[in-house]
Amino acid sequence: MPFSLAPHARLTGANLYAGYESRHVLNGVNLAVAEGKLTVLLGPNGSGKSTLLKTLARTLTPSAGHVYLDGKDIHRRNTREVATQLGILPQGPIAPEGLTVNQLVAMGRFPHQRLWQRDARKDANAISEAMAYTNVTDFAEHSVDTLSGGQRQRCWIAMVLAQQTDLILLDEPTTFLDLKVQVDLLELLSRLAHEHGRTLLLVLHDLNLAAAYADHLVMMRDGRIVTSGTPSEVFTAANLKHVFDLDAHVMYDPENGRPLCIPRARPASNTKKASQSRGAL
Repeated sequence: MPFSLAPHARLTGANLYAGYESRHVLNGVNLAVAEGKLTVLLGPNGSGKSTLLKTLARTLTPSAGHVYLDGKDIHRRNTREVATQLGILPQGPIAPEGLTVNQLVAMGRFPHQRLWQRDARKDANAISEAMAYTNVTDFAEHSVDTLSGGQRQRCWIAMVLAQQTDLILLDEPTTFLDLKVQVDLLELLSRLAHEHGRTLLLVLHDLNLAAAYADHLVMMRDGRIVTSGTPSEVFTAANLKHVFDLDAHVMYDPENGRPLCIPRARPASNTKKASQSRGAL
């Protein structure tokens, strides 16, 4: 079912077309980001997930269509003003060499600072709270580049939290991390939505982790939204086949009722034949 535009959503994309130079990636996308929920964008490589996130975040200008933040075209608004309302963590951010964790997190306060108007106490409190929430306080004086991948990612999330925005967009925040670290980060982001009322939009690759933590799933293919809804509505064998060309069984976790996909293994005879065929080449 198509993702309809909710009339009261703070962040919406309407009939978006976007891409890079002469290559179109998004083809008429409509999306309303659910308030106070964790929404995950899923799709195969090249489906337009990251392009959609960048367009919604104002880092990529659409060739047609509009992005609205609180009813106003986000691409016509002041950059600093937008940054006080919307935070974004791009894929694979890199900190300058030698930058400490405290300095990195403090960068999140930039949108709130003016040459003639700074609230040092408010900035310090925001930084301290963000670091405590992401459990990186003990690393405050450490260089970011000396930390593990999971620790660094927590520091980047702390920087976004220090912006104190209600809307947070994250592009593949768990990529290249161990499974336990991925789970810990998704638990943290889930609490942000469910305990603190933040609105989150994530791009993820892991199907089962997305189904386990998302309130809403949006599946994309060929620059379009194919289907969207709750995990139980969207995470079906038919949709996995259509969107990912994946043959899989869908089962449900007996503890939380969340769907899980289990790829269908090829029969042993087919596997043997394929192996023999490769050996003959």
